[in-house]
Amino acid sequence: MRIIIAGGHGKTALRLARRLGSGAVGLVRDPAHVTDVEATGAEAVVCDLERASSGEVARIVEGAGAVVFAAGAGPGSGAARKETVDKGASVLLAGAAETAGVRRFIQISSMGAGKPPAPGRDAVWAAYIKAKTEAEDDLRARDLDWTILRPGRLTDEPGSGLVRLEPEVSPGSVPRDDVAAVIAAMLDAPGTVHRTLELVSGDTPIADAVGGR
Repeated sequence: MRIIIAGGHGKTALRLARRLGSGAVGLVRDPAHVTDVEATGAEAVVCDLERASSGEVARIVEGAGAVVFAAGAGPGSGAARKETVDKGASVLLAGAAETAGVRRFIQISSMGAGKPPAPGRDAVWAAYIKAKTEAEDDLRARDLDWTILRPGRLTDEPGSGLVRLEPEVSPGSVPRDDVAAVIAAMLDAPGTVHRTLELVSGDTPIADAVGGR
């Protein structure tokens, strides 16, 4: 199955591409990132989701079995790019998936989305949470087989394969390895469709956590 991964050079996206191998297609903004994506065994396609048209993106995703939105403006970016990437790129990609007839869409969001940011957080964090929340709302309104995944604080520690995956969990952290493994499992898990699920490290094997939805 051909899987489109937006934000293909991100740390979680590269881990996911490595799991999926030759069936994965990583979308990257910077041509210099093509080699890193290809090193995972995946295909790389240069596509800037802040500038591309819906039609251009629809042509790229056409024929795919699923789309994963793993893009984000990243640390150090300002509030404006939270709007154009964390929200705008997700909206563009979801619209392109609808146009191309690709029903399965997994969106990586963030714990904290869906509610006002905690008091004392800065304006950029507030813009990030607002963008993620609005991207989630847009996706839920679409005729797609969507799943929204809200991981906790991401770490680069080796994955344990043990998680907690529920509609609401206490704040915590989760290795990017385990996030990638959960997404890979979700691709063929119909019980996760039309669900918003939070993810942190826990004590349930990933196959059971995803398959038990």
